[in-house]
Amino acid sequence: MEEVVNSGRLASIEDALVMSAVEVEEDYKQYINPYFVSLLKLLGLNKQFIKASGTKLWDTENVQYIDFLGAYGAINLGHNHRGVIDKLQGVFHLPNLLQTAVHPLTAALAKNLSIITPGDLQYSFFCNSGAEAVEGALKLAKIATGKQRIIYCRGSFHGKSLGALSVTGREKYKKYFGPMVPYAEEVTFGDIDELKDVLKKYNDIAAFIVEPIQGEGGIIVPPRNYLKEVRAVCTDHQVLLIVDEVQTGFGRTGYWFCCQEEKITPDIMCLAKSLGGGIMPIGAYISTEAVWRRGYGSLEKCLLHTSTFGGNTFAAAAALATLEVIEEEELPRRAMEKGEYFLSKLKQLKEKYPLLKDVRGKGLMLGLEFAEIKNPLIQKVLTNSNSETLNEYIGGMIASELANNFQIITAYTLNNPNVIRVEPPLIITYEEIDYFVESLEKILTKKLSLTSMAMSTTKNILKVLHKN
Repeated sequence: MEEVVNSGRLASIEDALVMSAVEVEEDYKQYINPYFVSLLKLLGLNKQFIKASGTKLWDTENVQYIDFLGAYGAINLGHNHRGVIDKLQGVFHLPNLLQTAVHPLTAALAKNLSIITPGDLQYSFFCNSGAEAVEGALKLAKIATGKQRIIYCRGSFHGKSLGALSVTGREKYKKYFGPMVPYAEEVTFGDIDELKDVLKKYNDIAAFIVEPIQGEGGIIVPPRNYLKEVRAVCTDHQVLLIVDEVQTGFGRTGYWFCCQEEKITPDIMCLAKSLGGGIMPIGAYISTEAVWRRGYGSLEKCLLHTSTFGGNTFAAAAALATLEVIEEEELPRRAMEKGEYFLSKLKQLKEKYPLLKDVRGKGLMLGLEFAEIKNPLIQKVLTNSNSETLNEYIGGMIASELANNFQIITAYTLNNPNVIRVEPPLIITYEEIDYFVESLEKILTKKLSLTSMAMSTTKNILKVLHKN
């Protein structure tokens, strides 16, 4: 490979804003990730967006798109919410980072989280992302219990940093980075009997970590009362319960937090994504007083886990404004009502078109599962490994059709690429929901089968392979 020599002056913001799409793509290939660019091209999703507001995005040709992805649940309020931005501009005169002092915005945010989260959750630790929140929660569970083992679910996704990855249930993401953090045990999501057996088997279990709905697993909803049973069995075995609400939180499933539907209180809850209103990165875990004090309740231990940017002024202000908007606009209730409407419409399509294998979810966290490709012609054209690549991105092909022909943004789930995730901003309108359903039906009605879409994608795969 030819060595890249960096030269010339540093680019400014103004320079970046006037870069052509070709220049952006080339710089991304040279300095970030060329194979991600290739993947986007393969799926026909290599677009550059230059404007965003609410549920809408605009590309370089001023074509308008509707965002039904919502940054994987990170923009529950929509893009660039003016209420959050205006509140944020009002604190820019304050010091953003000052580790030798406490800040009223951070204190107020922690108090607000204790109010809106279930039960007696009280003490918050602030960080910058969901993976960091999970890392902090795992450490708290271990120091609070003096035990080492963490139980997690097959198909789960808790992040890609090493600790979070160790309790993420997909081998593809783990196999190159071993050994993982030891003493992690996998169980089947939704199977309370298997969890009971594992909890009986070991006496060194610190915690069980679980998503109320598996997001990256393919929008998998557990059996009714599963979380309630999990709470009871963890209590019986003196095992801490960590609920990961990074993707399901802040109104997404029709409640402030998904676990509130079953009226349970975890010992530790992980938060992030939409906490910053889509404006600032911020994550957190919140725990009960008893658990926090067992872990960090002394001068000697209170600073064993810290974060330079955690709880900074600007992020805390964005989060405070976000919670205010969610409450004032009653977004959890609106998400539940719109989700029920959306789900009923999609289930009608499922009954009519075999290509749509399943529809599931809660609130505005929905998953559409499509049938797999089985076509001898494609198998002849592609090698085994490339055929597997194609099968990895069936959801991506549907997402490509929606984006390129109907200007609808979606994406497949990481642990189950046959599934398209539908997680629009909670401000999505009924008219936009109807447009999504109508567009998807047009794809199905025209018999744009997976085979025809796969043939197009096969050509793209061969082009990408040839260039690389």
